[in-house]
Amino acid sequence: MRQIKNSIVISVFFVSALCFSQKKWTLQECVAYALENNITVKKAENTLLINDQDIIASKGSFLPSVSGSASHGLSLGQSQLFEGSFVNRTSNSTNFGVRVSENVFNGFRTTYLYKQAQLNLETSELELNRIKDDISLNVANSYLNVLFNKEQLETAKAQYDFSTKQLQQVKDLVDAGTQPRVNIYDAEATLANDEQALTVAENNFTLSLLTLSQLLQVPFEGFDVQVIEVDTPSEALLYDDVSPILDFAMENRNEIKIAEKNIDNSEINTKLSKAGYLPSVSFGYSFGTNVFFTNLSTTEEAFFTQLEDNKGHSFNLNVNIPIFSQFQNKTAVAKSKIREDNAQLDLDQAKLNLESNIQRAYTDAQAAFKTYESAKKSLESQELSFNNSQERFNIGAMNAFELEQSRIRYINAQASLINAKYDFVFKTKVLDFYMGKTIKIN
Repeated sequence: MRQIKNSIVISVFFVSALCFSQKKWTLQECVAYALENNITVKKAENTLLINDQDIIASKGSFLPSVSGSASHGLSLGQSQLFEGSFVNRTSNSTNFGVRVSENVFNGFRTTYLYKQAQLNLETSELELNRIKDDISLNVANSYLNVLFNKEQLETAKAQYDFSTKQLQQVKDLVDAGTQPRVNIYDAEATLANDEQALTVAENNFTLSLLTLSQLLQVPFEGFDVQVIEVDTPSEALLYDDVSPILDFAMENRNEIKIAEKNIDNSEINTKLSKAGYLPSVSFGYSFGTNVFFTNLSTTEEAFFTQLEDNKGHSFNLNVNIPIFSQFQNKTAVAKSKIREDNAQLDLDQAKLNLESNIQRAYTDAQAAFKTYESAKKSLESQELSFNNSQERFNIGAMNAFELEQSRIRYINAQASLINAKYDFVFKTKVLDFYMGKTIKIN
């Protein structure tokens, strides 16, 4: 029975591994998996847990502190009762106590520290969202790169198949006596070049899959993505005006909110520094008792009787007024104000960077669409030219070298169109990303 159970477990394991390896990942699945398993995301989530503990600790600062103490001392040796007279003395001393202390006023430091802990949590949440946004965009880019290389691979396969058929056609024409035998060598050279291009395309496709699998942190063996049809670029995907994108991004982008939170944090730090000028007040209460025994006396009361008789209470109120702190408070406030200025400069820089990135993405998208339109027209022209060249070659009006040059131009036009298409699609997705839209390919 144990062998049967082990066999079942092993079978289930291998079936699960096989299913995982045969799975074709969609873009949404890739993004979701990356956000759930990425190490940077997990570390950012752990930072949130630390911030939660900081908030709990800062709340505890409003409460009094309570401590208990217990001690026992044993003393052995000679003791002088009076001059010239010594005796062996053994004494035992036991003490018990409880102390309660409460901060009454410390320049509002406790309040500021609590607000700062809350602010740190909010900043960490924004940072986590920023990390997730970047990962989502990187995954989408890698996914698009896989589709791009997949389409390039299909084109290379088509060219290889065409060259194979072209070689056979040339052989038939040579056998029929309508073309010289040297054309066979040219066709074979063309086929060899296309085979090399096919190998390069296969390698690029494999590398793009490897890059995506490493980004997701999943095993590369058997990893594949679902091939989807990328929408044909159209002018409808373009944004007519960059202003709405800028306005939305300035109000909603996490990097801007983080910079604003950093300004709030620096202001709190300035208030904490100024608290050093204010007096602090604390209150304390303690309760204690003790027991003492020595071998030189037989009149001590019993242990618990002494505990009861020696009970005592004490109260204290401490007021600390800063007079001169060796310029520590002054320099702390001055440095905090400088950090405030730097935080404001960081916000200004973040806005400039965001505006620059959006303007560049908008311009790139406009240019990418024009490039795509030009590449599409070029492909149409090169396709007509190549078809015409092929007909002329078949009737002997064009040699093999001229046909090959026409075919190369046609292949380059195909590659340019594929590249322009995916370049445009990705740049429009970047603009969608800045507009807070979910990244989708179709």
